[in-house]
Amino acid sequence: MSRAFVFPGQGAQTVGMGRALAQAYPAAKAVFDEVDDALGERLSTLIWDGTIEDLTLTANAQPALMATSLAALRALEAEGFAVTDASFVAGHSLGEYSALAAAGALTLPDTARLLRIRGRAMQEAVPVGQGAMAAILGLDLATATEVAAAAAEGEICQAANDNDPAQVVVSGHRAAVERAVDLAKARGARRAMLLPVSAPFHCALMQPAAEAMAAALADVTIQAPVVPLVANVRAEAVTDPAEIRALLIEQVTGSVRWRESVAWMAAQGVSEFWEIGAGKALSGMIKRIAREATTRAIGTPEDIAALKP
Repeated sequence: MSRAFVFPGQGAQTVGMGRALAQAYPAAKAVFDEVDDALGERLSTLIWDGTIEDLTLTANAQPALMATSLAALRALEAEGFAVTDASFVAGHSLGEYSALAAAGALTLPDTARLLRIRGRAMQEAVPVGQGAMAAILGLDLATATEVAAAAAEGEICQAANDNDPAQVVVSGHRAAVERAVDLAKARGARRAMLLPVSAPFHCALMQPAAEAMAAALADVTIQAPVVPLVANVRAEAVTDPAEIRALLIEQVTGSVRWRESVAWMAAQGVSEFWEIGAGKALSGMIKRIAREATTRAIGTPEDIAALKP
C-alpha cells in the first residue's frame, strides 16, 4: 500500500492548534520554539492564545500552519513513523512549503522566514478591498474557467484553486469575481460565494509577491527532498532543487492544481493519504477525487494514538 503525506493550506487555522502535540511531545514543542526563534517573536503564543483575527492574517497564518504540520510530523516520528514511509509529499498552496520542510528540502527556520515573507508579500500585492476570491461548487474546471474569462471584462479573474471535481476557486479583481459568482449561478453552479480571504491569491494580481519570493528564494538553500514533491503548478512529482525553486515562484500567481495532483498520486498507486497538521479540508477533497483512497487527518495526540496497531 502506497502512502502520501499531504499538508494543509490557509483556512485550516484554529486558535490552539498544535498545543496538545507540544504538550505531549518534546519534539513537537521544539518545532514551535524553533519557528519562534527564526521569526524573532512568539508566534506560538499567538497560535495558542491569540485571536482568530490575528491568526488569520496571512503573514501569521502561513508560518503558523506550517509549524503545526511540522509539529505533527515530529510527533509521528517520535512514535516510529517517518516521512520516508510516504511515496510522495504534497501541500495545498502554503502547504507545499510544509511538505518541502517535511522532506528535508528546506530547513525549518528558512521555511518559517520564507512563509512570513510570502504572507506579507501576498497581502501587500493588492490593496485591501480591491481583490477577492470566490468558491464555485458544482461546476467543473473547464466551465469555471469559462465563467472566469467571461467575468473578467478587461480585469483579472482566473481559476485559482482546482480543489476537487466540484469545487473551483476563482480569484482576481473584486468586481470581476462578483460577476463570476453571478455568472456561475446562471451556468448552473450549486453554490457560488465570496470567500473570507484578505487577498486574491493565485492569480496574476500576485505578480509583486512572486517577485518578492524570487528574491527571497534566491538566498535560500534547497536540497533534493528525500521524498518526491508533487508540485501544485505541475501536478506531478519533482525532485530537482532548481526546478522546485522555480515552481515555488510560479505557484504564487499560478493555479493550485490539487484535483490533478491527487489524481496523479492515485494513478501512481497511492491508496492512503495522511493529512498532517490542522483540520481535515484536504481529506474531504481527496475523498471526492480518489474515491477508493483512505484518508487520515493527523493533528492531535489522539490521532497519532489511533495509528498504533
